[in-house]
Amino acid sequence: MSGRIAARYANAIVSHSRLVVVLVLLLTGVVAAGVAIGESEDGEIGQFETDSEETAALEEIDATYGTDDGVVAQLVVRDEGGDVLTRESLLEGLRLQQEIRDDDELNATLEDDGFVGLENIVGTAAVFEDRAAAGGPPDTSEPTLEEQIAALEARDDAEVEALLESVLDPDAEQGGEDAYEFLPTSYEPGSTEAESRITFVFQVDDSGPDEDPQAAYDAQVEIADRVDERFDDAFVFGQGITDAASASAVGDSFAIITPVALVLVLGVLAITYRDVVDVLIGLFGIAVVMAWLAGIQGWLEIPSSQLLIAVPFLLIGLSIDYALHVVMRYREARAGELEASHEMQAKAASDGGTAGGGSIIGARAGMTLGLTGVVLALAAATVSTGVGFLSNVVSPLPAIQDFAILSAGGILATFVAFAVLVPALKVTVDDVLESRFGRNRAKPPFGTGTSVVNRALSQFVTLARRAPVAIVIVALLLAVGGAYGATGIDTEFNQADFLPEDAPEWAKSLPGPLAPGTYTISDDAAYLGANFADRGEGSQTQVLIRGDVTDPDALVAMDEATRDVDSDGTIVVRPGGQAAIDGPPTVIRELAAENETVAAALEARDTNDDGLPDEDVAGFYDVLFDVDPDRASEVLYRGDDGAYESARLLVSVQGDAAAQTVADDTRDVAATISNSGVVTAVATGGPVTTAVVQDALLETLVQAFVITLVVILVFLTILYWVRHRALSLGAITLAPVVVALAWLLGTMALLDLPFNSETAVITSLAIGLGVDYSIHVGERFIDEKDERDSLEDALAATITGTGGALLGSAATTAAGFGVLALALAPPLQRFGLVTGLSIIFAFIACLTVLPCLLVLRERVLERVGA
Repeated sequence: MSGRIAARYANAIVSHSRLVVVLVLLLTGVVAAGVAIGESEDGEIGQFETDSEETAALEEIDATYGTDDGVVAQLVVRDEGGDVLTRESLLEGLRLQQEIRDDDELNATLEDDGFVGLENIVGTAAVFEDRAAAGGPPDTSEPTLEEQIAALEARDDAEVEALLESVLDPDAEQGGEDAYEFLPTSYEPGSTEAESRITFVFQVDDSGPDEDPQAAYDAQVEIADRVDERFDDAFVFGQGITDAASASAVGDSFAIITPVALVLVLGVLAITYRDVVDVLIGLFGIAVVMAWLAGIQGWLEIPSSQLLIAVPFLLIGLSIDYALHVVMRYREARAGELEASHEMQAKAASDGGTAGGGSIIGARAGMTLGLTGVVLALAAATVSTGVGFLSNVVSPLPAIQDFAILSAGGILATFVAFAVLVPALKVTVDDVLESRFGRNRAKPPFGTGTSVVNRALSQFVTLARRAPVAIVIVALLLAVGGAYGATGIDTEFNQADFLPEDAPEWAKSLPGPLAPGTYTISDDAAYLGANFADRGEGSQTQVLIRGDVTDPDALVAMDEATRDVDSDGTIVVRPGGQAAIDGPPTVIRELAAENETVAAALEARDTNDDGLPDEDVAGFYDVLFDVDPDRASEVLYRGDDGAYESARLLVSVQGDAAAQTVADDTRDVAATISNSGVVTAVATGGPVTTAVVQDALLETLVQAFVITLVVILVFLTILYWVRHRALSLGAITLAPVVVALAWLLGTMALLDLPFNSETAVITSLAIGLGVDYSIHVGERFIDEKDERDSLEDALAATITGTGGALLGSAATTAAGFGVLALALAPPLQRFGLVTGLSIIFAFIACLTVLPCLLVLRERVLERVGA
C-alpha cells in the first residue's frame, strides 16, 4: 500500500515538474516575506527565565534597594616583577584621566566620579597636605585632576613614597583599607611597592531598559587605545571591550575559515556529484531552506538566541543528505541498478529506454523510480526528526520552545525543498539539457562500480556478514565507556569560556587581510579575576537577609559569615585576608571610623567590644541613615513606616569563575547566616541566577533528549509495524543513534569539552542526523531484501548505494563545519568540533552497528522460522 502511494506521489511530481517548481518558489516567496514583515529581536541569556527562589530574591532587591544603572570598566596597570607605585607611573595615570576628561565625547560617557584609583587617593592626599601647609581656613573640597597632577609634579620620588607610606599604613584610622581595594591580593599591607594596580572607570548608562549602553561601550574601546599609548603593560576590561574583541574574533575566524570551508564543501560535493549542474541544484535547494528558516522566524517573531545557532547547521546537514539521496537514487534508477516492478519497467520502456545516451531508462522515468524508492525514507526521517525536536515545546523555558518550533519548521522546509522542489527542478533541467542540447545527464552514482569508494564501502559489507556479533559487542563496550565518561563531564557554565583566544602562530603568518589580530582578553580576564575584586558585570553576587535584621544575633551571624569564607574559593579576599563582602557589619565599622556621631552611638550600644551594637540596633540603624543615608541604604532596607525589613550583603567574586561554583560559594555564606536561626538568607545576584537558569536549561535539554528518543522510537515502531509488520525494526533503527550519542559524550569527556546549554544543543545534531542516516539505511535494506536473491546481495546494495550517499553527506557536512574548530572564538571552536564529531560518529554507527543488527535480526528470524 505504502509503495503504491510513493509511486503515485513520485509520478505526480515528475509529471507536473514545471508547475511544482513554480508553486514551490511562489510559496517560498510568501514564507520568506516574514523576514521583512515579522519583527525578531536578539535574545540573550537573560531571556532564559525560570521561577526560583534566587530570581525572586533578586527581583525583591531590585524593587527595594534599587539598581545601579552605571557601567563600570577596570583599568589595570602592571609591571610584573617591577613597581607600579612610582611617582612617574601614578602621574601617568592622572594625566591619562585628564586627557580623557578633555575629550568631550569621552567625558560625556563618564559619571561625576569618573576615575577612581590609587593615583587619585595619593594625588588627593598630596593636595590636602599642601593646603594644610599653606595655613588659612581648612579646605575640604574635592581636588581637581589639575590640582592632583600639580601636587605630585611638585614632589620628588622620596616625597611621593612618603605619601604612599601614609596612605597605605595598615594602622591608619582612615583610608588604608580603601586604598587596598586598588591593589592586588598578593600585595603586602604597608609596602610601598606593588606589581599592579587597578583603577575603576564609572560610566553613564543612558540606554533604554532593553538596550545596551553602546556609547559607554564604544568609549571603553577608545580609552583602551589611549591606555596602550601611555603604558607598556596595561589593559582595560569591560563589557564594551569584550563585545568588541568577540565580534572581531568572529570576523577574523570567518575570514580564515570561510574560504577553507567553502573549498572543502565544494570539493567534496564535486567529487560526490561529479557534475556542476547537480552541485548548483543542491546549493539552490539549501538556499530555499535558509529562506524558509528566516521567514518562519520572522513570521513567528522568534527572537535570536544562543540556542538557535545549531538550527541552520542542522538544516544544512539534512539538506545535503536529502539532496544526495534523491540524486543518487535517481542515478541508480537510470543506470538500471534498482530493482523495479513490472509496472515501472513498462513505464520506463514507454518513456524511452535509451534517452540518456545508452542508459537503461530516461530522465522522467528514472526520477519516478528513484523518488519512489527514497521518498518514504525522507518522509520518515522528516517526521521522526521533526517530531523529536518539536517535543521540546513542552519545556517551561521560552527559548527551548522557540528552538523546538524553529527546528521543526526548518526540517519541514528541508522536505519541501528536497522531496518536492529539487526532484521537479532536476528532472526539468535534465530533460531540457538532454532534449535540446544533447547532453547526457545519466551519471554514475557515487560509491558504486569498481571505484575506491565502492571497495571501501564493501569492507563494511564484509564486516557485517562475517563478524556482526563482534562488531556489536565492541560498539556497545565503547558506548558503555562513553556513557561512563559522560558522568564526569563538566556541566558548569563559565562566561570566561566565551572570550576569544589569541591566534596560533601559523594563523598570524597569513598574508594581508587574512592575518588575525592579537587577542589578550582571555588572559586579561584571568589576571583580573586572580588578582583583584573587579566591579564588572558578573563579578558580584548578593545575599538577601529577611526577618528581624535588628536582632543583635543577626548582625553577629552576618559578621561570622564574612569571616568563614574559604580563601581558595571564588569569593575575593582583599590584601590582609578580609573577604570582599560588604554588608551592615562593614558599613557600621567604616562609618564609626569616619564619623564621631556614629562612633559615639556605637560605643553606647557595644557592650562586648566586637565593633557591633548589642542593644537598640534599630536606633543605631537610624543614626546610620541620619549620617550617611546612601551607604546605609545600600545594605539595609527601611520601609515607609520606618521598620527595617531586610538587609543584604554585596559579595565580590572572581569574574572568570564558573557560575555554578560562584553560586555554591555564595550559598555557603547564606547558609551560615540562616543557620543562626534568627534570620533567613538567600543567595542571589547575576552569577547565581545565571547558574540557576543554566542548570534548569541543561536539565530541560537532557529531558528533551530522552523525550525525543522515546518519541522517535514510538514513531519508528509504529511505522515499521504498519509497513512491514516488524516490531523490532524501530528499536534496531534507533540503536545506532543512541550508540553514536554515547560515543560523542565519551569523546567530549576525553577532550575536556563541557556539557552545558551550548554543547547540549549542538549534540542534538547527533540525534537529528543520526536518525536520518539510520532510516535511510534501514529502509533501503528492507526494500533490497525483498528484491534481491540473498541477504548478502541486499546488504551490498544497501551499503554501496545508500552508503555512498551517506559518505558524501557526512564528508561534506563534517568538513564544512569541522573547520570551525580552527576559529579564534571558543564557542565556534566547540561548535565545529562537536558538530564534526557528531556527524562522523553517526555515519560510522549507521554503516557498522546498524547493518550488523539487521543481519543478526535476519538470522534470528531464519532460525525461528526453521
